[in-house]
Amino acid sequence: MDIKVILPVISNTLTEETKKEVEGYASSDTKVSVTIIDHGPASIESEYDEALCQPGFLEKAIQAEKEGYQGIISDCLADPGVKAAREVLNIPVVGPGEAAMQLATSLGNHFSIVTVLPNVVSMLENLSKVSGFYNKLTSIRDINIPVLELNDKNRLKQGLFEEMKRTIEEDGAQVLIAGCTGFVGVAEELQNKLKDSGYDVPVIDPIFAATQMLKTMITMNIKQSKLTYMTPPDKERI
Repeated sequence: MDIKVILPVISNTLTEETKKEVEGYASSDTKVSVTIIDHGPASIESEYDEALCQPGFLEKAIQAEKEGYQGIISDCLADPGVKAAREVLNIPVVGPGEAAMQLATSLGNHFSIVTVLPNVVSMLENLSKVSGFYNKLTSIRDINIPVLELNDKNRLKQGLFEEMKRTIEEDGAQVLIAGCTGFVGVAEELQNKLKDSGYDVPVIDPIFAATQMLKTMITMNIKQSKLTYMTPPDKERI
């Protein structure tokens, strides 16, 4: 099984860490390739960033299918380019945001997302609406740390723990989503720390959820419905 993980950014600071993480989530017979885009933003923290990254993401996704990859992950919680890629590709395309929300709604009645900055709150709220999970979304909180500063793991984990605790106590969250795919390798530790504090709730790693969903689709030989994601009409595009 060959899967392509596309980081829809021009920064390669998370490439190796992401590859190691996804390989750990995948089975030994799964080949994981991780790439960044050639043109676009260094990180995705606004609708503007998301719009800028999509042409580069689509280029990489189309190329990956031609190279024989069996499935694609758009490695950002906002799922940039996923729906467009589903229209033009004949292999499954998965977004971590949708995958994490789908899993969250099967584990509890209400879920919350703790993300990077207030700039992305409305983006994730809109994604929950489009994906059909808004009625179970309790809240979206942020830790006010930019994506390009997530390498400070102690600051990251402390900020996430504090906000996750608040969203349980104040918002009534029953399931939590680590709200950025740049939160590499912290979900399980936070889940255990919350349990030690008296809150036995799942903390979902979105890239883990996306990897498992994509593997399941490939194993079942299924992909997005072409009655929903119809192939775009043939016309000139430059």
